[in-house]
Amino acid sequence: MVHVIDDDDDARESLAFLLGTADVGVHAYPSAVAFLEALPGITGGCVLTDVRMPGIDGMELLRRLTESANPLPVIVMTGHGDVPLAVEAMKLGAVDFLEKPFDDNALLASVQAALSRDRAHNEHEERKAEILGRMESLSPRERQVLDGLVAGHPNKTIAFDLGISARTVEVYRANVMTKMKAGSLSELVRMALLSGT
Repeated sequence: MVHVIDDDDDARESLAFLLGTADVGVHAYPSAVAFLEALPGITGGCVLTDVRMPGIDGMELLRRLTESANPLPVIVMTGHGDVPLAVEAMKLGAVDFLEKPFDDNALLASVQAALSRDRAHNEHEERKAEILGRMESLSPRERQVLDGLVAGHPNKTIAFDLGISARTVEVYRANVMTKMKAGSLSELVRMALLSGT
């Protein structure tokens, strides 16, 4: 879903038509305020916003989205493009900056790239949540063994640090691998790093 935000009715309708012909879902908003009111119910997609709008302009919208819990990829477009504005938009996290009038194919390519970025972000977050769920199934001792493995310690060092035998560490390690559904130590370490814990 592409969320098109432009106070110009003709521009908004034209963009919605172009995206619709490319089989891209579109929801259009006449202002950033209207979009922000709808934002809590939006679960994905990207934002295509004009820069110069009354009230909240495109740059302020970009700032708010970057700081929100719903960081959708944003493409900024303007009819008054200049280099400092483009640089500011990119520094604020815009995935692209398009100057009107723009080539339809360039716009569609930019939208597809933003949608791919959103999908990748969502997949990453789903994978992270799945791993965190698995980690919650670990006992406190299994978690300590996992922390030792992630730190790169051999079983003997982990055993010494925890005051248990190396054989007991092997048992805990096997349990951790099973509960985390890890096929190898490197996969287990990648999971732990992805979870951020």
